Amino acid sequence: MSVLNIVMVEPEIPQNTGNVARTCAATGARLHLVKPLGFEISDKYLKRAGLDYWNLLDITYYEDLQDFFEKTKGGNYFYFSTKGTHIHSDAEYPDNSYLLFGKETKGLPEELLLKNQDKTLRIPMIDEARSLNLSNSVAIAVYEVLRQWNYPRLLCKGQLHNHKWEEV
Repeated sequence: MSVLNIVMVEPEIPQNTGNVARTCAATGARLHLVKPLGFEISDKYLKRAGLDYWNLLDITYYEDLQDFFEKTKGGNYFYFSTKGTHIHSDAEYPDNSYLLFGKETKGLPEELLLKNQDKTLRIPMIDEARSLNLSNSVAIAVYEVLRQWNYPRLLCKGQLHNHKWEEV
C-alpha cells in the first residue's frame, strides 16, 4: 500500500490547516505538523474547516524540523516553494513520499531549499501572482501524486441517487 505524507512546516492560519486536514482525510494521506503552530489545535476555525473528517486523520506532531527529519529518516522528501525551479508534475513520486510546505508568510527556510534544489518544486503560475493559497497548493500536489499512483484506495466513480434520466 502506497503512503503519501503531507508536511506543514509552522502553519499559521487555522483554516488552511483545516482544509489540508480535510484533503488528507479524503485521500488517505498522512498529515505531519511541524511546530510552532500559529494556532491551537482546538481552534474553532481549524475544526470547522476539517469538521467531520478529524476521525479519518492520521496526524503526527513534531517539535521542529530537526525532530521531523530525525523521526522520518528514509523518506522521499519534496519541497514545494514558489522558489522552485522544477515543475511539480515533472517529478516522479515514489512510495513514502513526503511533500513539505512552509508557513503562509515565508514558505520553507531558504537554507533547506538551497540544500535540496533538485527536489524543490514549483506549481506554475503567472509571474505577477505571488503565490497560491497554501491549502490549494497542497491539494494540487496531493492529486498529482495520486494521479501518478493511479489513485490507490480512492473511489473513482460516483453514482447518482434517486434521479431518472430523461432524454432531451
